[in-house]
Formats: sequence, C-alpha cells, structure tokens
Amino acid sequence: MSTLDEIKSRIDIVDLVSEAGVKLRHAGKNYTGFCPFHDNKRSPAFVVWPESGTWRCFGQCNEGGDIFKFVMKREGLDFKEAMQKLALRAGVEIKEYQRESPEQKEAYQNLRNLLEDAVIYYRTQLFANKDILTYLHEKRGLTDATIETFGLGFAPSGYDNALKYFTQRGFKEHELLEAGLLTEREDGRRYDKFRNRIMIPIRDEQGRMAGFGARIVDPNDIPKFLNSPETPVFSKGRLLYGLDRARKPIRAADQAVIVEGYLDVIALHQAGYENVVSPMGTALTEDQLRLLKKSTRRIVLALDPDAAGQKAVLRGLDAARSAMDREGELGFDARGLLKNEARLQADLRVAAMPDDLDPDEIVARDKEEWKRLIENAKPIVTHVMDSLAAGQDLNDAKTKTQIAAQVLPLIEDLPNPLERDTYRQALSRLLKVDERSLTATQVQGPVLRRKPRETVQRPKVEMTVAAVNPRLKIESYCLGVLFRKPELLYRLDRKLQEFGLSPLAVEDFEYTDHQLLFGVVRQAVQQDEKDHQNFMMGHLPEAVEILSRELLAQTEKMDTFDDKLLEELLFRFLDLRRAHAMLNVNQLRFLQEDEQQQGGTNIKLYQEQAIQFTRLLHNLDQAKRKIVKR
Repeated sequence: MSTLDEIKSRIDIVDLVSEAGVKLRHAGKNYTGFCPFHDNKRSPAFVVWPESGTWRCFGQCNEGGDIFKFVMKREGLDFKEAMQKLALRAGVEIKEYQRESPEQKEAYQNLRNLLEDAVIYYRTQLFANKDILTYLHEKRGLTDATIETFGLGFAPSGYDNALKYFTQRGFKEHELLEAGLLTEREDGRRYDKFRNRIMIPIRDEQGRMAGFGARIVDPNDIPKFLNSPETPVFSKGRLLYGLDRARKPIRAADQAVIVEGYLDVIALHQAGYENVVSPMGTALTEDQLRLLKKSTRRIVLALDPDAAGQKAVLRGLDAARSAMDREGELGFDARGLLKNEARLQADLRVAAMPDDLDPDEIVARDKEEWKRLIENAKPIVTHVMDSLAAGQDLNDAKTKTQIAAQVLPLIEDLPNPLERDTYRQALSRLLKVDERSLTATQVQGPVLRRKPRETVQRPKVEMTVAAVNPRLKIESYCLGVLFRKPELLYRLDRKLQEFGLSPLAVEDFEYTDHQLLFGVVRQAVQQDEKDHQNFMMGHLPEAVEILSRELLAQTEKMDTFDDKLLEELLFRFLDLRRAHAMLNVNQLRFLQEDEQQQGGTNIKLYQEQAIQFTRLLHNLDQAKRKIVKR
C-alpha cells in the first residue's frame, strides 16, 4: 500500500464531510446532502460514496473527487498542503525522499558548471564590445557595478562563436545542446542558439545557474526576448528571474513585486527596490506564486503601460481575449489569479504604470514615484472594474450590462462573503445602479457556506478505502504502466477515438494523486521529448514523487509486449468508464425520485445528465463488442 493509499484508507470520507458542516443522510450504500460549495440549499445534490472514498455534486458545481480534492476545495489548499493535513489526521508519516539521485545530481551539476563557464564567455564578449556597453550605460542607465552583479553579457553575431569556443576547450556538442547553448536543424547541423543579443543569466532561487534570457540589439530581429529551451535545469514555469537576489528583500518588505522584463528587474534593484522579480515571458504559474509564498503572501503585479499590458490581467475574459491572445505576451488571467489567491491564501494586487512608461523609466524619472505606485496597487477585482470602465460611456445601459456580466463572476469566485459584499457595493457605485439589481442578475459561483459541525451516526468502518478497493487498484496499475511506458498513451488515444470515444483524460481517474500523475504523463508525450522518463521526473509535483516511484517499482518486472499491454489498458479503461457511468446513472435515478417527492426544480437537470451517461454506456458497450470480434 502506498503512503497516499494509506491516508485514504484511514480517513472516513463521511466523517470528513460531516465535520465540514454538511448534514448527510443515508441513501442505500451512499450518503446525500446539500453541497457546501454553492448556495442552492433546495436540492440535496451532493453525494458521498464511502466504499470508494469519493464525492460528487450533481448540481451547480458538477465537481467531484476524493478526500484530497474535498479539503483542497474547502480550505483553498494545494495538493501537498492537503496531503500533509490529512496525513496528520490519519497518523501517517510522510517519508522524506531525495528528489535527485546521485547520478542526476552529478549530471545537473555538470550542466550548471558549463552554464557558469558560458556566463564568463558572454561577459568577456560584452566588455570587448563598446557599443553594447554604451547602450547599457546610456540607454538603460545601468552602472558597471550592476552589470557585474547581474553577470550581463553579449552573444556576438555569427553561427559558431560559442560552438568553436567551447568545443576547443573539450566540451562535446551534445553537452552544449543539452545546456541550451546550441540549437539543431532538421538536417542535424548545430549552431549557436544566441546571436547578437544581450545575455542575461537566469538562476534558480538558490542562485544556481539554470539558463539565459537574451534580448535583441537590432530592433529588426525577432523575437524581442529569447529564453533557453527547456533543459533538466531550466523550466520556465518553475523559475522567477531575480528571486535568488530578491528572497531576503521580499521577506524584509513582506511583499513581492512582479514585473514583465528582466531589465526592469535589474534597473529596479539598482534603484534600491530589491523585492522585484519577473516570470520567463509566459503566463504566471501557480508554481511561481508558490515560490513567492515561501517569503510573503503579499504580491503586486506591476504591468507595462501599453494597452495589452494594462489589460493583461483581463486575459480569459470575453471582452479582452481577442486583444490579449498574442504570442509571447505575458498573460495574467483574472479568474486564475483569484483562484490562486484563495488557494495560496495570498494578497494579490495590480499596479498599472502611468504615462506610457516602463518600470525602469519610472525609477529613472523619480525613485519615489515607484514606491507610491506600489503602495497604491489595487486588488485584482478593482483593477478589472477600472480597466473595463476606462473610456466607456457608463450612462449606456448596454455598457453597464457588459461590465457587470464580466465582473460579477469574479466577485462570486471570492471565498470571503465580506469581500463579495464590498465589491458588489463598489460595482453598483461605479455603474450607478442599485445593488439589488446586481444581486438579481448575478452568476452564482462556488461560494462556501459553513454549517455547525455534526457527524453522521452510523457504525464505524475501519479502512474504508483500503488497497483492495477495485477501482483504486485498477487506476494504480494502469497509471503505473503508463508511467513506465508513456508512449502507449498515443496508441491508447487512437484506439479510443477509433471507437468514437474521447481520448484519455484526468477525469478518467477518480483520485487526485492519480490525476496529478496522469497530467505529467500527458504533458511528457505532448512535449515531443526523446526521454519521457527524464521529463516526467523533472516535472512531477513534489507531493506525488513518492507515489511515482512506488508505481515504477510495482511495474519494474513488467515484460509484456506493448501490443498486449495496450489491449489490457484499453479494456481496463473501458471498464473504469463503464463503472463510473453506471454509478452516476443509478445515483441520478435516485436523485430524480427524491426530487419528485420533494417537489424540487432539478429534475430536468438530473434527466439530462442521466441521458448523457446512458449514451456513454451504449458507446462503451459497442466498443467492447467490436474489440472482442477482432
């Protein structure tokens, strides 16, 4: 039994849900009650299955999961935090493990040593080029001390400068390729990755070299910024530029500021604002926010002044999506940020830059102005309201309706009822409408309403989700096979599509830890990586590394031919889908009967869901018959 399975087996999900204030009543083998994640208290659409240790809302939420997902959703935690909380409750010790093997550590250190040599090489090239130095001094306002502190360099024009330099010093081309210093054409020829660019060393939070960011010198070159490719030590979604130098200042200020450009970070540090970091030119990730959370829960997004930058926080909202979806643009999704804010229990705010100035230009104009801008940063919802209202005719009824339609769902995503009421009042003042009209038309969100604790009186059953649980065992086996042979996923998807069924997805796994692991498998095969195993081990969420190693150990002696494994996986996943569909159909029938007796309004919703699952059952049965005939 794995560590996570032991946690599942020791915690009774009915007790866990009941203690959260959900009043459950016995319904056959299962329990039903009102969903704790939305306001509808007229229909008990929330179902708990003790045998599998899972739950589902058939109403407005339409979500489900296991004990981990319940705690994550209820308390705004990530998986690791939920695991630690439930392990403590279950009395299960989570063993520490070594993330990197000695061989991996040595290989990674060799990569970092090569990158450190590259820093010296590019720095030497910079000081040999007076024009680039002049640009950094005069156009960017950087001092020699700052250039030295941040290790800035220059990659000269030409396709083989770095290639010749390092190979003459005994490095192999494959080592340079693995470090991201070379790139390879389709014909196999290799050449310098970075050419005629200012080189910015990127280090992880511990100060270890990870890769480079490179900015153009010639304005006609594209792209403007170029990062190292993904390598064993460089992953864009898990790094924040400048964090190695900003960690202590962030703790001292109890605040982190996120800007969009590497040179903005450098200029702000030079001006004395050292609590500033930058993402790698891509959407801000939860991993990056979690890095900051170790030092502070107060985070400010300082956006560039251009139209896209000012409204980048609106990405994902219908009105801004078409304007925001340009390749290479830093993306901040308002809804995603709010969810991360709740999940990480952080305070996220937005500071917009004035007068068409970038952050480095602001501190060059007036150092104190930057301080005032950050102090006046607005909460995300306030920024969204102000951005949508800017330049609009707020006397126009249609404009009011459009703004309300975009802002209200964000407000309803907030977990705190006081915040929701405050922002509704602010929105009604902005639009000059009665707050009651907003309440009447608002889209309800996943709002948590707590009830007094009470537990269900029933016989206590130990080890409710033991390893003998059929679904748990099947999921673990299938996941173990895919983790060891991820290339089978392509073939499995094709087979499912041949039978008119959807490709394998995280929803095919009932348990949260299994969903996380499958997500990494899917990511690995989509990355077109030659070494899937290396990619997966490098991108695993820390909390499920133990499980991944346990699954690999369970399938270590697996020597079945791939064709046989593929057929076995196909049958097992069809069985899992069928069992899931049958369970839902039966439960929906019960909910329909109960709703009719209570005179509820959800009968049509349950009927539609039941029809969907019934069709799925028909398609699954047809697929199995076709496979058997072959």
